[in-house]
Amino acid sequence: MDYLSINPDEREGMLEAIGVSRFEELLGCIPASVRLNDKLDIEGGLSELEVSRHVRALADKNQSCTTLVSFAGAGCYDHYIPSFIDHILRRPEFFTAYTPYQPEVSQGTLRAIYEYQTAICALTGMQVANASMYDGATALAEAALMSIRASRGKKTEILVSDEINPQWIEVLETYAAADIMTIRVVTTDDLIAEITPDTAGIAVGYPDFYGTITDIAPLIGEAHEKGVLAIVAAQPMMLSLLESPGSLGADIVVGEAQCFANPQSFGGPGLGFFGSTDKLMRNMPGRIVGRTTDVEGNEGYVLTLSTREQHIRREKATSNICSNHALNALAAGAYLMYMGGDGLKALANECVEKAHALCEKLEATGLFERVSDGEFGYEFALRYTNAGSAEELHGALFERGFIPGVLIDDDTFLFAVTEKRTADEIESFVKAVKDVAC
Repeated sequence: MDYLSINPDEREGMLEAIGVSRFEELLGCIPASVRLNDKLDIEGGLSELEVSRHVRALADKNQSCTTLVSFAGAGCYDHYIPSFIDHILRRPEFFTAYTPYQPEVSQGTLRAIYEYQTAICALTGMQVANASMYDGATALAEAALMSIRASRGKKTEILVSDEINPQWIEVLETYAAADIMTIRVVTTDDLIAEITPDTAGIAVGYPDFYGTITDIAPLIGEAHEKGVLAIVAAQPMMLSLLESPGSLGADIVVGEAQCFANPQSFGGPGLGFFGSTDKLMRNMPGRIVGRTTDVEGNEGYVLTLSTREQHIRREKATSNICSNHALNALAAGAYLMYMGGDGLKALANECVEKAHALCEKLEATGLFERVSDGEFGYEFALRYTNAGSAEELHGALFERGFIPGVLIDDDTFLFAVTEKRTADEIESFVKAVKDVAC
């Protein structure tokens, strides 16, 4: 019991209060034959300094984007995080309860969420956004459920483009396994043709998982003509350069906002963003923060339209998502305020230019070919056409200090190029590819 933060006198007082003289008397109901009487076969304790050195030695066995040059993306990107972000996250205004039910003591967190929601609306072109979700995959799944709710349960099918992140599709199918909806995965070209009377919504990528930018306006228009909602799974950094989904008529826009000042952290946590039209607002899952005034006319921020299961709606709640990634959203909101519209657009343009430069250089080696001829942003897929193994190439380049994209099937690489990549790094990577493959 030495690990408890009580002194011997307090311990004796507790034992006396419950009527025993020794702690062991409390174990009388446990047969002696199953009790562990020997000492644990573990080494003795370490000092704080020794533990720190041991953990550091274990951590140093990992390799990350701090030691490797990354060309990987697929929803998790190696963008630069300004140093001020960490200082913002540590400010006392945001040291409030993770569930800000008491607005009088949570104004810092509530205002930060409100500003984040405002930025997401500006970026997506939607009228309302929630306080964030767990990640892009769960945001897409909740968008599917929201589409079904909007039909008042009359429709239960969602058509999903096969060019959306396959891991997100797996999450959709996991939700569907509970028999609350039906998911059908079809090609983007077939989305409209496959609509049935039971279809509540279609989901399309913008850009898609492979980085390709598709004109989604006709798809959205045709879906609406058939009485079907349009869900857009968007790459948020690219939205600074593209027409917003909202301006194209989208009903719901979701995605993964890790690219906004959130570290990769070996794959998580992510940050799902979620926006919709005013018409669908009361079907939106998660938290929404609103701005109001008190009886004295002072501006304040509160949770509003709270129709979650732990509030008044219970089994009729819009979602069982009972949280949001407030810390991640705070970082994203601060980053978007810092960058501004022009800054974000300039940064995205830099990423796109570098990605196109890498794509051209890799194609020029004669070892790769484009998977799609469509326009792309700062992510693109190339098929490895050399006689060797793409997996072996990937491993060899990793040994040379590169994360050579994401190998998405037996012969296809998905590359992403962020502002962190220099011209020298791009040249060195292309040279390494040729050295290994040839």
